[in-house]
Amino acid sequence: MSRIGLMPIEIPSGVEIKISPENFVEVKGPKGNLSQQVANELEIKIEDNVLTLARTAETKTQKSLHGLYRTLIANMIEGVTNGYSKELEIVGTGYRAAKNGKTLALTLGFSHPLDLEDPEGIETEVPGPNKIIVRGIDKQAVGQYAAKIRSYRKPEPYKGKGVKYVDEHIIRKVGKTGK
Repeated sequence: MSRIGLMPIEIPSGVEIKISPENFVEVKGPKGNLSQQVANELEIKIEDNVLTLARTAETKTQKSLHGLYRTLIANMIEGVTNGYSKELEIVGTGYRAAKNGKTLALTLGFSHPLDLEDPEGIETEVPGPNKIIVRGIDKQAVGQYAAKIRSYRKPEPYKGKGVKYVDEHIIRKVGKTGK
């Protein structure tokens, strides 16, 4: 039994949800619009500003999809009301970030600077040369773009240099000892 799938989703004021007969869910809110195709095996109901998902059968596939789609819809509602953000920190001498319009310029110790164009629906902010904030309404897209930025120079375990999440803890290693 999916405990997460059985939990009802409160629909806040200002959020409008449309469900087509083919289980295509569209969520409109103050920050934007998101849509998701839900598996046809699940039944979606909205009653008194509460959205619930129900399975039509008790197969293993439906049980696994029940919690997944409930969480995806809850994330869409949260995204169009509050949005999502990830904070990255750049550690290292000479490593820095700058913002030029919709382009994020990263200097990460390569022979050339990296110029990354912000994807649609995602915006980056550089409050300081060593901090990047990625914002958007789609949780998956925000996390994917933050991971892409981090992947160019992952933090190394000896000095901790690289791009890391603000809340990330790097397990440090002891370097060589010379005799």
